[in-house]
Amino acid sequence: MLAGNTAKGEMKEEEKQEDKNCRRREFRYGAFVRTISLLAPVQAEKATAQLKDGVLEVTIPKSAPAKVQQIPIQAS
Repeated sequence: MLAGNTAKGEMKEEEKQEDKNCRRREFRYGAFVRTISLLAPVQAEKATAQLKDGVLEVTIPKSAPAKVQQIPIQAS
């Protein structure tokens, strides 16, 4: 989930190892929150995220720069 410049998530992982002499199970659970300061305005609604090999990659496109508008001034 992306809220502002904050990414939140939860990890749930279970690892099992069994052999002739030993049986082992490990559980890893936990929530995480990361806040990132961005120097430019972004289009948060177009954000994408991909988790691959334990690496989370978040891509957020920059917003287009604001267009300068000229407003005619009428003298009275």
